[in-house]
Amino acid sequence: MEIPLLIKGSVIGIVAPSHIASAERYGRIVPELERLGFRVKLGENVYKTTYGYLASERERAGDFNAMVADETVNMVLFGGGEGGNELLPYIDFERVRENPKFYCSFSDGTTILNAIHARTGLPVFYGQGPGMFYDLRQFDYRHFCARFIEGKPREFLHTGRWLPLTEGSADGTLIGGYTRNFALLLGSRYFSYDEDGRYLLFLEDHEKFSGVAEVSSYLSHIEQSGFIRRVTGLLFGHYAPDVPQHLLNRLERFGRAHGIPVVYCDAFGHSDDRHGILPIGVRGGLDGGGLRFLG
Repeated sequence: MEIPLLIKGSVIGIVAPSHIASAERYGRIVPELERLGFRVKLGENVYKTTYGYLASERERAGDFNAMVADETVNMVLFGGGEGGNELLPYIDFERVRENPKFYCSFSDGTTILNAIHARTGLPVFYGQGPGMFYDLRQFDYRHFCARFIEGKPREFLHTGRWLPLTEGSADGTLIGGYTRNFALLLGSRYFSYDEDGRYLLFLEDHEKFSGVAEVSSYLSHIEQSGFIRRVTGLLFGHYAPDVPQHLLNRLERFGRAHGIPVVYCDAFGHSDDRHGILPIGVRGGLDGGGLRFLG
């Protein structure tokens, strides 16, 4: 499905499936997006505290579906938190399919993004949410422009560490996101994969959320699923400024156990200044030199 690229005046719809938006914080995010030439629509319930910790799932899903249905909205942008999975029974996936647009998020947004791709076949994008525009970094904006304004970048832009842990090269359809959320999706009726397909898995986590033992348990859950038989390679994103050697060792064991290349990099994930964007549903090729987009 071809999605029209963003241009000056394109409308970005912002919703909050997994958190209560801060009026103070979004009071800086919205003007920054407008300064870049976009128009912004906020969901009606982004500031609501119906449950104390979140708006109700129907309120949050109502905002999401309103952006889906609004033909003036070119992109739906949303961040992380907790609870995005509560929206899945209420999302109008048929309307998502009929009215293709960009969907971009990260962290807890993993669940909604992968469900959209599984239910509709639409490519979706992992790596950035509204929060990146609170203090916009050049690296992040380069990724945003390459993917949504210029269109179809040939390779994943990365700086810093690109550390091959097991040798080899692989190709397949890119899929993944935040490690815990992706692991929890396996076996869900909102996630599916081609049992004859080939998948390049990308995952990320961060030390402030998960210890290495927790990351290892999520990886084990993925390894114990039927999906692992279709995984051709793994790209793991930023975990900490000084990544622990025992995490790298665990990732290396993952690669050796399944005979696939594994690479660690710090260009996407919960970094302070590098939030690269990875497409879910687009073919890619991975090796020790980088990640290329093939479709």
